[in-house]
Amino acid sequence: MARGHRSAGTVGFVNDSSWLVPLSDLIVDEELRAAAQETIASGWWSMGPRVAEFESKFAQFVGSKNALAVTNGTAALHLGLLGVGCGPGDEVIVPSLNFVAAANTVVHVGATPVFCDVIGDHDLTLDPADVEKAISPATKAIAVMHYGGFPCQMDAIRELAERHGIAIVEDAAHAPGTVWRGRRCGTLGDVGCFSFFSNKNLPVGEGGMVVTDDDQLAEQLRLLRSHGMTTLTWDRHRGHSRSYDVLTAGFNYRLDEVRAAIGLVQLRRVEHENERRRRIAQRYLEALHGEAGLTMPFANHEARGASSHHLAVILLGEHVARDAVISELARARIQTSVHYPPIHRFSFYASSAQRELPRTEAVADRIVTLPLFGAMSDEQLEAVIQAVVAAARQAPAA
Repeated sequence: MARGHRSAGTVGFVNDSSWLVPLSDLIVDEELRAAAQETIASGWWSMGPRVAEFESKFAQFVGSKNALAVTNGTAALHLGLLGVGCGPGDEVIVPSLNFVAAANTVVHVGATPVFCDVIGDHDLTLDPADVEKAISPATKAIAVMHYGGFPCQMDAIRELAERHGIAIVEDAAHAPGTVWRGRRCGTLGDVGCFSFFSNKNLPVGEGGMVVTDDDQLAEQLRLLRSHGMTTLTWDRHRGHSRSYDVLTAGFNYRLDEVRAAIGLVQLRRVEHENERRRRIAQRYLEALHGEAGLTMPFANHEARGASSHHLAVILLGEHVARDAVISELARARIQTSVHYPPIHRFSFYASSAQRELPRTEAVADRIVTLPLFGAMSDEQLEAVIQAVVAAARQAPAA
């Protein structure tokens, strides 16, 4: 097998070949190459039969009636918000400890993001109690995010949504295969949104999926995905239609055949990937939790459901200089990242961020994301552990 290191959102980027342990790693083997080459040789590259197969099999995997492949996870969120009716004058509750796409897509539909707090050091998912405080007459939806592949407290969030008559958009970008009370995440709200970016558990390069059990909503999303057109190029190619109508002002959010072919291979592998990540994360927990002032969120996560273990995150001690730890790890050729700088601190959002988020603020400068990928070797894992403990012990006070 040939390996290709890929990195995204990293701190202190260095050329991939210089890392002893990269943040994430892609394995490119003969099966993946053959899937891509066969698709290229077919001569049909835009959305067609492989996309349809990928959608069908992904819907089966998560247990949803409908799945729509899209260009990326941001497009999935954009369509999800539009699908549940978010627009000008509406508010959408989102966790601030999140990738900025969550807030950007809210702005793009004309609504206002209302930032909410996390539960605490032990649980970096959205706090249902703070969600309830943030609900106003203008609230249209709650955009939950299953941080790091760990499920949110969906029972409480669903009860709030039902009581107030608001929608749930699940950001399941980290959570393909995550389970909450016997159901796959992404199927617990009105619409679920997945990402297949290169560092995700199911990587295709760029890609995403929207899932829903609502057939009418799925039909609306299909129109929005492809310019509002009633038929697609593949339909006309097969002679199923000669023309088309346009029913709404849609977008070009279609997935192509090459990435769908890769996605079909990766979908067959995702549960094995998740299991391997689980074992690595467990080793991190055993070696690092409580060591040298370090803690790991979600230490008792299994009572909540099965995680996809997309991220392995540590929290430094309250007065440890994070930059010094990250620099020391980089010197040991260990690549790290931060998931995430809180959205409410960014210049674009800071002026409109009105709510106090004390628990997010308490963890924001202490988060360090460690390498985690299924093909990580035992030697790489132990090298990370040793380097992290040494860096944490030597780090100066902030």
